[in-house]
Amino acid sequence: MEALLQRLAAEWALVTGVAGNVFEPQVLMLVLLGTFLGILVGTIPGLTATMTLALLVGLTYGLGFNSAIAMLIGIFVGAIYGGCIASIMINIPGTPSAAAAALDGFPLAKQGKGGLAIGVGTLTSFFGMLFGILCMILITPLVLRLALMMGAWEFFLLAILGITLCGTLSSQETAIKGWMVGFLGLFITTVGLDPIYATPRFTFGHVQLMGGIALVPALIGAFGISEVLMVLKEQVPYEITMRTGKIIPGMKQTLRLLPTAIRSGIIGVFVGAVPGAGEDISAWVSYGIAKKRSKHEEEFGKGSYEGIAAAETGNNAAISGTLIPIITLAIPGSGASAMILAAMIIHGIRPGPMLPLEHPGFTYHLALLLVIASVAMLIFGLVLAKGLVYLLTAPRQILMPIIVLVCAIGAYASSFRAFDIRVMVLIGIVCYVLREMKYPIAPLALGVVLGPMADSEFRRAMLSSRGDLTAVFSRPIALVILLVIVLTLLLSSGVVMEKTRAAARRVRGKMARP
Repeated sequence: MEALLQRLAAEWALVTGVAGNVFEPQVLMLVLLGTFLGILVGTIPGLTATMTLALLVGLTYGLGFNSAIAMLIGIFVGAIYGGCIASIMINIPGTPSAAAAALDGFPLAKQGKGGLAIGVGTLTSFFGMLFGILCMILITPLVLRLALMMGAWEFFLLAILGITLCGTLSSQETAIKGWMVGFLGLFITTVGLDPIYATPRFTFGHVQLMGGIALVPALIGAFGISEVLMVLKEQVPYEITMRTGKIIPGMKQTLRLLPTAIRSGIIGVFVGAVPGAGEDISAWVSYGIAKKRSKHEEEFGKGSYEGIAAAETGNNAAISGTLIPIITLAIPGSGASAMILAAMIIHGIRPGPMLPLEHPGFTYHLALLLVIASVAMLIFGLVLAKGLVYLLTAPRQILMPIIVLVCAIGAYASSFRAFDIRVMVLIGIVCYVLREMKYPIAPLALGVVLGPMADSEFRRAMLSSRGDLTAVFSRPIALVILLVIVLTLLLSSGVVMEKTRAAARRVRGKMARP
């Protein structure tokens, strides 16, 4: 009992220690500003959370870490929530993670209940955030203990596992496309001088390339420039023709949605923690399970508040879920969380198992920022919902050129090199072509972020084993991770399914013989 009290006292000391940094006036103002900006971004179709974070990561150089991470966390939370407003009112998801909410939100809006649908989405998003934050606080220490048992081989294989999982989950067609793009991201990080012997790699005699491909311009090109080109190509017209009506739902209606919200919160946290799954898949999985478990399944797709609650709780709970592998393993759970990881690295924070020793209380720091952003999201969402609907009438032809300008400023600000702007444009065009060919871009971002870790950890592992690749089989955790990678590749590529079908055909053939 005494040991427990001492542990609680130590944890409380950590909370009070980081609270002093979080509740500074500048930090609070930036959280509120970031959340408000995130909601605006999420509301406008075509402006995603990942794209906005990629643009602004480079512009946070002049801020201290506390201020920079506060603003980015606010944008992250606000943008994921804001997407539901466009989904409900015009059936065009403001962000990909809000697509599931459109299935029931838009039918409700056509019935004149759009405001009430937004209110349900806002309240369940707030609940999902709080539930996810609680899970993050409880789960992170357990994962950190496991991370302390890992070495160079384990971290290298974790990076490969993250890319394979991301490639599998984010691909619309075959998983091989996702893997190819992920390893393209890894290849991009090998350009430049070798970190151990300073040997030029893939520079082709170009002096600018010896410094490597900078992280921020690559991410801005992948998500900013390519997204602008995609949006300008689509040119989706829409009109606002219906009123929002009542916003805040009644207590009885809210309590009826609580079981669905709790179940979706659990799903969101654990799906969000899987590299590459993120908020989009969390929303769809939560929606699908809610539909199967509902007593009123026939209402889904026709205007079910339960469907909105499931989707919005799932994608917002996933925000905290995506941060768990960042804190513990330096592996992002989604494209948007990869930008948070990039910001941490830029500002000198090294995520991973040593983070609690180098920055005690960091998990509580993030948790407090998320709580503040969640409260701001709830207030802004309920108070400004009717006004935010009018943002949907903003012409994309005006917005997109402004975004391109911000992209160029963000890429240049990372290292003050005009070369980085050219890199941004080139990667943006390449990613646009890949997206037109149905290749996912999230694995590329994950590869670019995890590439330096995979490179350095593999080199360290090979040096420690004196070039013996079989040393990986002597490490139980590494062997388990390797097995998961192999199973993922086999199951996703259809090898196992094809062999199963062939075996079934042989059995049927034998049974058909006289």
